[in-house]
Amino acid sequence: MKGARRPEVRLPQLEPYRGAGLEPDGDYDSLEFLEEDLAGQDGAGARFLDCALRGCALDETRLRHARILDSVFTGLRGVGTDLAESTLRDVELVDARLGGVQLHGAVLERVVIRGGKIDYLNMRKAKLKDVVFEGCVLVEPDFGGARLERVEFVDCAVKGADLSAATMTDVDLRKAAELDIARGVDRLAGAVISPSQLLDLAPVLAAEMGVRV
Repeated sequence: MKGARRPEVRLPQLEPYRGAGLEPDGDYDSLEFLEEDLAGQDGAGARFLDCALRGCALDETRLRHARILDSVFTGLRGVGTDLAESTLRDVELVDARLGGVQLHGAVLERVVIRGGKIDYLNMRKAKLKDVVFEGCVLVEPDFGGARLERVEFVDCAVKGADLSAATMTDVDLRKAAELDIARGVDRLAGAVISPSQLLDLAPVLAAEMGVRV
């Protein structure tokens, strides 16, 4: 089992963001967004490099095809944030309170999602490599058709996960505080679970195999 490589984000001296709002294909470099209300804004295709977003509102914010690199997001909140087909590399997402986040088709590499709660996370057909979910709550996350490589779940609760058609390589689920798989339990090949998790999943595995207990 190969462990995930965590990001090592070292932010430079940041300048306060003083813009009038996000712009499509905007270029944001070494900026701090502090408690900005970005709800409903369109930043599709934007690039964030060496940025910090702290306490910002992202309700229905459009960030499709965005590139987020070497950045730290803390205390974000919002419903319906659209990050579909975006790229996140060397990113820390800390204490987020989000719902219905669209990350389908996204590429995540060296990303840590720590603390907070994310409801109905859509990661269908996303590519995750060196990603750590730590101390967070994921309610009905959808990993359908996603590719997970060196992904760890540490002290987090995973409730009602959909793994349909997902593929896994070196995925470590042993330290998950709660592991509930609603669909796709047959896609756990390539993952490692603990003996206690195996017992918890036994009824679902038996049903998948057509075994009556």
